[in-house]
Amino acid sequence: MSLAPFRFADLRQESDGKDALLAGLLADRASIPPKYFYDDLGSRLFAAICCLPEYALTRSEACIFAEYGSDIARAAGPGRLLVDLGAGDCGKAAGLFPLLDPAGYVALDISADFLRDALERLKRRFPALPMTGVAIDFTRSLDLPESLLAPAAAPRLWFYPGSSISNFTPDEARAFLARIARACTDAPGGALLIGVDLVKDKATLDAAYDDALGVTAAFNLNVLNVVNRLLPADFAVADWRHVAFFDAAASRIEMRLEARREVTVRLDAQARRFAAGTHILTEYSYKWTAVGFAALLNEAGFARLQQWQDADGGFALFLAEAA
Repeated sequence: MSLAPFRFADLRQESDGKDALLAGLLADRASIPPKYFYDDLGSRLFAAICCLPEYALTRSEACIFAEYGSDIARAAGPGRLLVDLGAGDCGKAAGLFPLLDPAGYVALDISADFLRDALERLKRRFPALPMTGVAIDFTRSLDLPESLLAPAAAPRLWFYPGSSISNFTPDEARAFLARIARACTDAPGGALLIGVDLVKDKATLDAAYDDALGVTAAFNLNVLNVVNRLLPADFAVADWRHVAFFDAAASRIEMRLEARREVTVRLDAQARRFAAGTHILTEYSYKWTAVGFAALLNEAGFARLQQWQDADGGFALFLAEAA
């Protein structure tokens, strides 16, 4: 049987974020937004991180789906258009297909090649399911052409697993969730299914972001290769090392790159000197309490919340409807 092709659109713009990226690297406290982790290599390294013994987040989320999947599917309802934010290899969404029986699947990710390859594999497994891939920086825009949202009449279930919401500051998270809440009203019956990592002890969190094999270090350092291509720049990866720790007062992981020695880096048409020991911030990962995250969803415009947690209380899944 020949496969019906899936739709694919690349809505990224070459100029998107370049000025902000440069400004971040030239700021007094240099930073690189975490969305730049996910080129093809970065996406593959993150998939490997999810298999590490120290990184329990993905397994905890999978345990919730295994134990409560039928309840979640019943609460969400069948026949929805599943819109996957940050789809990656599409594996999490694919695991829900038998439970949710979606009317269609729309996968959004910033890494076009990685997403296209994932959808080609997925289409062979689910040839009858309408599928669309969209390469997009959805942190900047959730405006999608109606032609890509098929079947357009189906109620939409926005899917944001893996606690990616943790990369936003609380104010940024509230604003982004409010945009999803508004998108939920574009078609009747819209809802959000979202995962969030919860607060746990510092030793566990430190290990999760600085594993013994060094996979997370490679993932963090690879962002310099991405910056080199985008600006362009001339970072030498060997000049930097990975640093990660949990700041209990702020309830967040901080991931940084630290200069091993004094270096001068060309950044587009400019240059910057980094003294030895200088840090570039690459990621915040906020850890929430279940009560605190429920309040955040309410503030963003969601209501009728339902939640499920793993046995250890380290991870939660929320189903929320737009108020």
